Amino acid sequence: MTTPAAAASTEVHANQFALLGQRRFAPFFWTQFAGAANDNLFKFAFTVMVTYQLQLSWMPPAMAGLAIGALFILPFLLFSATAGQLTDKFDKTRMIRVVKNLEIAIMAIAAWGFVRADAAVLLGCVFLMGLHSTLFGPVKFAYLPQVLDARELTGGNGMVEMGTFVAILLGQVAGGLLVALPGIGHTTVAVACVGLALVGRGVAQAIPAAPATDPNLVINWNPFSETWRNLKLAHGNIVVFRSLLGISWMWFFGAVFLSQFPSFAKEVLHGNEQVASLLLVVFSIGIGIGSLLCETLSRRQVEIGLVPLGAIGMSVFAIDLYFASRGLPAVPEMGLGAFVAQAAHWRVMADLGLLSLFAGLYSVPMYALIQLRSQPTHRARIIAANNILNALFMIASSVIAGALLKAGFTIPQIFLFTGIANAVVAFYIFMLVPEYLLRFVSWLLSHFIYRFRIRGDEHIPTEGAAVLVCNHVSFIDAVLLMAASPRPIRFIMDHRIFRVPVLGWLFRLAKAIPIAPQKDDPVAYERAFAQAVDVLREGDLLAIFPEGAITRDGTLQPFKGGVMKILGAARAEGMDPPVIPMALTNLWGSFFSRIEQRDGQNVAMVRPFRRGLFSRVGLNVGPAVPGLEVQPESLQSRVSGLLAA
Repeated sequence: MTTPAAAASTEVHANQFALLGQRRFAPFFWTQFAGAANDNLFKFAFTVMVTYQLQLSWMPPAMAGLAIGALFILPFLLFSATAGQLTDKFDKTRMIRVVKNLEIAIMAIAAWGFVRADAAVLLGCVFLMGLHSTLFGPVKFAYLPQVLDARELTGGNGMVEMGTFVAILLGQVAGGLLVALPGIGHTTVAVACVGLALVGRGVAQAIPAAPATDPNLVINWNPFSETWRNLKLAHGNIVVFRSLLGISWMWFFGAVFLSQFPSFAKEVLHGNEQVASLLLVVFSIGIGIGSLLCETLSRRQVEIGLVPLGAIGMSVFAIDLYFASRGLPAVPEMGLGAFVAQAAHWRVMADLGLLSLFAGLYSVPMYALIQLRSQPTHRARIIAANNILNALFMIASSVIAGALLKAGFTIPQIFLFTGIANAVVAFYIFMLVPEYLLRFVSWLLSHFIYRFRIRGDEHIPTEGAAVLVCNHVSFIDAVLLMAASPRPIRFIMDHRIFRVPVLGWLFRLAKAIPIAPQKDDPVAYERAFAQAVDVLREGDLLAIFPEGAITRDGTLQPFKGGVMKILGAARAEGMDPPVIPMALTNLWGSFFSRIEQRDGQNVAMVRPFRRGLFSRVGLNVGPAVPGLEVQPESLQSRVSGLLAA
């Protein structure tokens, strides 16, 4: 849901970078940027201090990153449920400013701890900064869908994700470099932490109001019962809940690498603090590039087909990182120049960069999907549930990585274990939520088999029930329509298409509704229309090919009465869904259309390269037609007009 003010300020822009020139986005972006930079400057300076500078018997260097990471995320587990309620109940801008005031106070205490080199005080501040991030998390992701429309969500999330990891990069590089300054390192870090907190609070003053979405909410201050309630609330939408699990796994995966970078640099790569900082630079740049690529690769819609692509890349390069780093010889500790001079280290950096790039492709569409499909009134509590799960998975990653280290595993072996586990978990999630796999197939088809151009995609509804009608040119028409829509589509399809190898499996996975001619199977015929009405009752998109069969000569065939039967049944139940006319163009003559002659019959899939790979095909989408105005002849005329457009 977009507020009226946000809707009025929405502008057509070429790409996500234009959002940085708009008040609804820019102050928020820089506020979260400053906060993420400060978090990581503080944490990484502290980690480097206890890894390289202090000798603490109760926190050895190999465990320092794990201990600091676990303590930072503990508040997410304890207080996320309360933070979600506060974000839904109060103006989000007010919440942001309160949180930034808290950051100033925490950083003042941390400054004292750095000056005194007091690890106990700094550990307490790690917990408090985790509390600060816990309170900010639900605001961060609930604010965006309130001020951006559905077609800006992927770009907006990509910008925030990119900004967060660039801030992580700059914060951690600055923390590592400043704490290493001879004589003045600790004091310099202290000043930088307080300064960044003040800058973030100043920028937050310019964020416009973002009204409460559930101002009458009664706060439940019991974190345990509210945590359970939030998890149950998230579980109410199974696609959203399983997407939360997918994001939480990504944080498990990332936490393993981020927590091990200082030790990996020192013990495996034999580098100093600057080498540890370089690894973080490469990792953060990769995340940023992957996040920004999402809008380009998704055609400015929420494209969850990128998620399987991201998962594949994460596993491939995590596993290769093991092979790239396992055989490096033991040498004296080297600086940055000596490290980059060795060719073997470039493979390590390439693996880290590509691993993180694919992690960006994996995470941004998932965040956008959760924002798009969560109810606005309790969106922040859904995000709080996400933070709770993230905390559980990140704590689990710390425990498992620590146990593996104690069991004698090397750091490269832990990376190998994580890469293999990622492949197993990703496959499991995609089988649980087939929509990810379906969208991946449609994304591949529309990018690497055809050059797919969509016109009028703004007419595809982003919420509510609607009937999509389209000409029927080939066996993969439904797959291309999936690629065009930001939402899942349920298709009514000829029962015979389910016998086609691979495609039949995909359509069953998509829960397509098989229909047979009434004279052949009257029971299946009536069942198909009953299921179609159920789809509309649930507020989802229903697609039908009114010609009844794939065209055999490339021309538009007369429309049958199936659309009218669906609309009549819907009206009988008090619904009046709009009808969206569509037309696929230039697809006739391709591998999947019936253009080849065999035994006097038109058949498909005979000559794969008849028109060549990357043939230009298109989808033209027309404005919605009110259901009461629909007639087969007029609807056919509209589709015909779109074919000629």
